Amino acid sequence: MSENSDPVVRLSDGECRDRLSTQSLGRLITRVGDVVDVFPVNYVLDGDGILFRTAPGSKLLELTVNSGVLFEVDDHTDAEAWSVIVSGRAEVLEAEADVERAESLGLQPWIPTLKRVFVRISAEKMTGRAFERTAEPERTGVQDY
Repeated sequence: MSENSDPVVRLSDGECRDRLSTQSLGRLITRVGDVVDVFPVNYVLDGDGILFRTAPGSKLLELTVNSGVLFEVDDHTDAEAWSVIVSGRAEVLEAEADVERAESLGLQPWIPTLKRVFVRISAEKMTGRAFERTAEPERTGVQDY
């Protein structure tokens, strides 16, 4: 980026998918009534969808009450950072063919627990931003964010 360019770059859908494919840990954001929860989950990108595994509990219960979710993934180095937010619907995979396909993707729990339920987030919207990590500029003539 040049000195005169916008320090924040909006990512295209393709760039968002590319960034999502480089990571394996994201944050699932659910909402039931006035309660918002954030769950870290390991995942795999599958086309325009995101797959993760879970077990019966609050996460799964919340998804049955409100399937509308957000999913956030980010990463950074000393030189740059990015984040992607996926808005979509979460659905428990129940059809045998869907579960078999999900199992073939090699997604394994990170902790020694049984997580036999596969959930797919169908992406309805993806937004992402990337930026260089540099010093704060002088306070004159700079756009606020």
